[in-house]
Amino acid sequence: MMTAVPDPPAPFRPDRTQVERLYGTLWETTTDAVLILDTDSVIVAANPASDAVLGYRPEALVGRNLDVLQHAHHREAHRAGMRRYLTSGVRTLDWRATETVAVRADGSDVPVDIAFADIEIEGTRLFVGFFRDISARKQAEQALSDERERAQTTLRSIADGVVTVDPGGVVTFINAAAEQLTGWSSAEALGRNCSQVLHLAEDDQAVQALVDLAMAGGAPRQLGDRALLVRRDGDVFSVEGSFAPLLDRGARPAGVVIAFRDVSAARRMAAQLRHQARHDHLTGLVNRIEFDRRLRAALRSAGAQHTPHTLLYLDLDQFKIVNDTCGHTAGDDLLRQLSAVLRTVLGPRDVLARLGGDEFGVLLEDSTPATSRATAEALRRAAADLRFGWHGTSFPVTLSIGQVDFADAGMTPIELLGAADAACYVAKEQGRNRIYAYRPEDEVIARRHGEMEWIGRLNRALEENRLQLHAQPIHSLHDGRVLHSEVLLRLRDVDGSCVLPMAFIPAAERYGLMPTLDRWVIRSVLARLADPAEAADRVYAINLSGASLGDESLAAYVREAFDEAGVDPARVCFEITETAAVGNLAQASALMAELRSLGCTFALDDFGSGMSSSAYLKHLPLDYLKIDGGFVRDLLVDPIDQAMVEAINHIGHVMGLKTIAEFAEDAHILARLREIGVDYAQGDALGPAAPLHPGLDRALR
Repeated sequence: MMTAVPDPPAPFRPDRTQVERLYGTLWETTTDAVLILDTDSVIVAANPASDAVLGYRPEALVGRNLDVLQHAHHREAHRAGMRRYLTSGVRTLDWRATETVAVRADGSDVPVDIAFADIEIEGTRLFVGFFRDISARKQAEQALSDERERAQTTLRSIADGVVTVDPGGVVTFINAAAEQLTGWSSAEALGRNCSQVLHLAEDDQAVQALVDLAMAGGAPRQLGDRALLVRRDGDVFSVEGSFAPLLDRGARPAGVVIAFRDVSAARRMAAQLRHQARHDHLTGLVNRIEFDRRLRAALRSAGAQHTPHTLLYLDLDQFKIVNDTCGHTAGDDLLRQLSAVLRTVLGPRDVLARLGGDEFGVLLEDSTPATSRATAEALRRAAADLRFGWHGTSFPVTLSIGQVDFADAGMTPIELLGAADAACYVAKEQGRNRIYAYRPEDEVIARRHGEMEWIGRLNRALEENRLQLHAQPIHSLHDGRVLHSEVLLRLRDVDGSCVLPMAFIPAAERYGLMPTLDRWVIRSVLARLADPAEAADRVYAINLSGASLGDESLAAYVREAFDEAGVDPARVCFEITETAAVGNLAQASALMAELRSLGCTFALDDFGSGMSSSAYLKHLPLDYLKIDGGFVRDLLVDPIDQAMVEAINHIGHVMGLKTIAEFAEDAHILARLREIGVDYAQGDALGPAAPLHPGLDRALR
C-alpha cells in the first residue's frame, strides 16, 4: 500500500499590510541613520538610529537643513552639487556609497558611508539618504597599515565583512562578519582565490578584476550599485563594498582590503518607496504620475521615429451605483477585480494605469490603429464578462472607452489625455459600453469642446445676473385647477437672445456647475415666494440635478434658505429625474427624507425614460410620478406608448402616488389621458412656459 506524499506547503506571499509592517520595522530597527530630504536639503523625516549615528533625536533633525551635519567646507560643494543635479541630472559623487565625515550633535566628527536615492512620492520629489557609522571600519583600516595583528583583532569585531588578499588575489584574512556573509569559514577561505570566496552573481571574475584595478591604480574601487553576492549555500543578497589597495612599509602594493556589507534591507526600502511613488495603492497599477512619464516617452518616440501608438481612456459605467448601494468597500473590490481582468488582456509592453476614481488609462506602444481598436474591444468584452457580486447582489460591469491614435508629437500629453477623455465621454453619451475613436475635426468631439466653452459663458452669466426663470403650470385633468408650476431655467445671452437649457445644461453637468445653478434657482424661487405680491397659495416645482442629489451639504443649504426667506416649505416641490435618482439612490433617499420632513413634496421626473426597475420607487419618498413626455407625445398613434402610459399610471397609483403627464400638446391627448386616469398634465395645450414676472400670475391661474 503506497503512502500518499503530502503536497508541499504553498510559498509564503506577504500581503500589503505585512509588507508595510516589514518596512516599518526596518525603519525602526535598522542601525543606519535614514533621512528623507526635500529638494532644498531640508530634513522632513529621520529614523530612530539618527540618535546613535548622528547624536540627534529624530524630532530634533526634522525641519533642519542637511548642512547641520556638514563642515563648512562641505556645505557649498553640496549645494552646488545639488543645484547641478536638479538642473541636469549629473552628479559628481557616487551616491551609492560615498565616504565622508558628518558632524554629530556634540560637534564631534563621525565618519560615515552615505548613500542617496532620488524618489518621488505623490508628486513630491524627495531624496532618501542612508548614513552608516563606519568609525569602526575606518579605525580598522588605519590600524591595518600600522599593525597587522591589531587590525585583524579589530576587524573580527565589526559588522562589515572584511577580506584581505595578496597581489595575486589569494585570501589572506577573513573576519567573522565576512565568514557569515560568504558562508566560508576562515580555515576554508584562506589560500583560495577571492573570486571563489566572494562570488558575485553577475560575473564570476568580477572580484578578481576589481582587485587588479585597485592594485594597478592605487585608489579604492567600488562594487556596482546592483551587486549581488552568492553565499556558499546559494543564498543571494545585495551588497555594497570597496576595494582599497594595501601598501607595505615601502609604499609598495601588498594586496587589497575588501570591505563589504549586506544592504538588502536598505535597497528594499528604497525600492518600496520608489514603487509606492509610481503605483496606485488600491489596485497596484501604475499611477497617473508614472503614466504621464511613460506617455511623454511615447510622444518622444512618435516624434523621432513616427512610431504608431495609442492612448485609451477607460471609464467604468455606473460605478456610483455600486458605491451607493453597497458602500465604498464594495467599490474598491470592484476596482481591484476589474484591474486584474484588464491585465490579462494586455501584453507585457502595454501600460495599464489607474488615473483616479473609476478611470483608467492604457498606453499601447508600437500599435496600429486597427490593432489598438481590437485591444480596446477585448478590454470592453473582458469587463462585460466580469459579473461583480456583493453579498448576493450582482452588478453588470461595462466600460466606455475613448481611443486616440498618434504617430507624431503633434499634441502634448495634456492634450492627448483631454482628447481621449472627450472621446470617452462621447462613448458614454452614445449609450455606454462602447468605444469611440477621436478624430481631428470630429463634430461630436467639437461639440464636447463647445461644452467647455459654455462653462466660461455660464460663469459670466452668473456674475452678470443674466439667468432667467420661466414657469409652466401643471393642471388637474379632473377640475382644471393648477397643482403647481414647474420652474424652468433660461439664459439671456450677451446679444439679448434667450438660450434654452439644452444648450448649456450638458456642459454644466459635465463640469460640475449644476450644484451652483441649482442653488441659484432655489434662492431665486424662494425670494419670489417671499414677495408679498406673490399669491399666498402659489407652489413652484424646482428641478434638482444628479450632482445636487449627491451633495451632502444641500439639505442644510435648503433649510437655511427657507429660514432666511420665511417661506413655508410646503410651497416647494422638488423634481428629480429617474436617471439621477437611480444613479444617486442612497443620497437621493436621504435628501428627500430630510426635505420632506420640512414639508416639501417630491416628484420623479421623466419616469420610463431610463428603463430602470420600478423597484427603485420603493426606496424613494415620492408624492408625484411624472410620465416621460416621449410616451405621451405619440400616445394616440403608437400603441406601445399608450401601453407604457397606462402601465406607469397604474404603477404610480398602486404605490399611492399622483401621476403627471408631460408634453400634453393638444385636446385629444388630454382627453385620452383623462380616460386612462392620469391625475395631472403639463404642456402647451394647458399653458406654455413663460417668463416669471408679476403679469404671469393671471396666466398661472
